[in-house]
Amino acid sequence: MQKWRLDFRIWHWLHALVVLGLIGTVFLRKTFLDWRINSELLTQKLAEINLEITVEQAKMLAKSICAPMWEWHIILGYVLSALVIWRVVLFFTYSGQRSYRDLKSESFHKLMVKLGYIGIYLVLFFMATSGLVIHFYEAIGLTKELTHTIKEIHEFLFYAISIFVPMHIIGVFITENQDEKGILSLSDMVYGGNELNVYQ
Repeated sequence: MQKWRLDFRIWHWLHALVVLGLIGTVFLRKTFLDWRINSELLTQKLAEINLEITVEQAKMLAKSICAPMWEWHIILGYVLSALVIWRVVLFFTYSGQRSYRDLKSESFHKLMVKLGYIGIYLVLFFMATSGLVIHFYEAIGLTKELTHTIKEIHEFLFYAISIFVPMHIIGVFITENQDEKGILSLSDMVYGGNELNVYQ
């Protein structure tokens, strides 16, 4: 029997692409497409050709440049929400429960890894939920003050995901090069892996 069902593997790789896409949009927003940086750049470059614009005009232009990228963040947020629901459904399969089974019998290292996955699932659930709340705050009747607080938590937890992703990738490559495979290995998540004496 395979460790990882096909539907779980499809979920895993879609989830990986979506999370990387979300991280990419935030990275662009904080760097190359930051409206504060670009508004100053626009003001400076236009002044060089004798065109003057106000601070508000520069801000509006800079935000319009990054708007399409931010639309992708929202679209990927919808997809993440759907994937979170899919993960809840997968919880009722053997593959979906592997991160929660036999915690007491695991070594300290593997226990910490499994608990880490549980923690990141909870974070992603909050990120998907809070993202929807932020986007639809007016429709659901939230105040701007409460929405701002949720947004700050949302942005803070983004850093937890940013730390988890490279740690996960490094961990996968380490286990791939060890004699004893870890909880997740790249080849198992591609081909499914084999596991004996388990029941679906």
